[in-house]
Amino acid sequence: MSDEFVLDAELRSDKGKGASRRLRRTGKVPAIVYGGTGETQSITLDHSQVSHRLENEAFYSHILTLKIDGKPQEAILRDMQRHPIKPIILHMDFNRISQDRAIHVHVPLHFLNEEKCIGVKQEGGVISKMLNELEVSCLPKDLPEFINIDMLELKLGSTVHLSDIQMPEGVHIASLVSGGDDVIVASVHKHKEVVEEVPEGEEVVAGAVPTAAEAEETKQEDGDS
Repeated sequence: MSDEFVLDAELRSDKGKGASRRLRRTGKVPAIVYGGTGETQSITLDHSQVSHRLENEAFYSHILTLKIDGKPQEAILRDMQRHPIKPIILHMDFNRISQDRAIHVHVPLHFLNEEKCIGVKQEGGVISKMLNELEVSCLPKDLPEFINIDMLELKLGSTVHLSDIQMPEGVHIASLVSGGDDVIVASVHKHKEVVEEVPEGEEVVAGAVPTAAEAEETKQEDGDS
């Protein structure tokens, strides 16, 4: 993976909602790190640094390095809480990783050649996407930043199932490994036009709907009569 994400963190002893609110007022993000061979740790992160990292899509599916009081730990982002209105990160959860243990991570899907797709460009269809990410299982060294799905050769009426996706070596779709359904990821189908039906016996006549001026004139005529 080409990008490297390092977050500076500090251990914290104060816990609870009150302590978290005080941290946020000083531009910090409360977080926890758990899993692996270590104990659960409560940490704080710099809000501006985290916000900047989150602008990169790869951050969500990448092995991160947390420098906790200067000591690096590898982890993945497991959960994040945002303020419902303000651009504020309220809390983050990180899961430590071991290089010899498989991890489960949600990875974004990138759909390629949508406009050049045969079913779209030559046959007038449209593409519908049922999924925009996949949960994959792999060793940390094999974790991809995203999964490509090439739509170029798909014709009208075609579908892409989970089993059709070409996965990188060592990477598996978690739901298929556990015996889940081979669900549809995307499809190419006809564009449905919405046609407003006219009741039988009625005709749409040009100019049948009066303008505002005509309506006012009619109102005045009715008043004079």
